[in-house]
Amino acid sequence: MNDAGRPRRPDIDPAAFFSTDLRVGRILDVVPFPEARKPAYRITVDFGPEVGVLRTSAQVTNYAPEELVGRGVVGAINLGTKRVAGFTSEFLLLGSYAADGVVHLLAPGPAAAPGDVVG
Repeated sequence: MNDAGRPRRPDIDPAAFFSTDLRVGRILDVVPFPEARKPAYRITVDFGPEVGVLRTSAQVTNYAPEELVGRGVVGAINLGTKRVAGFTSEFLLLGSYAADGVVHLLAPGPAAAPGDVVG
């Protein structure tokens, strides 16, 4: 879904936003996901000792796998799981959509560590 240029969404109760568990993670592994309908990767991320390692599928093939491994990212880790072409996606990797539909991953600051809470 491309949200670039989308009108502002309606206001929500702050409790709804703050119930989302946003965490800093570090990408450990990236592999192609040819079974997905649109070009995607299967991505493994370390979210620190309290959360552990989670996997997701993401349509971020504008990045080469070697650009992603070791990169800090932000993920929503308490949205439940979703099956994507037989693969269980365990969190949502956060990024912004450019006008041309390209995803730019959100990046934590350089001092942020896996497991840090985003809020």
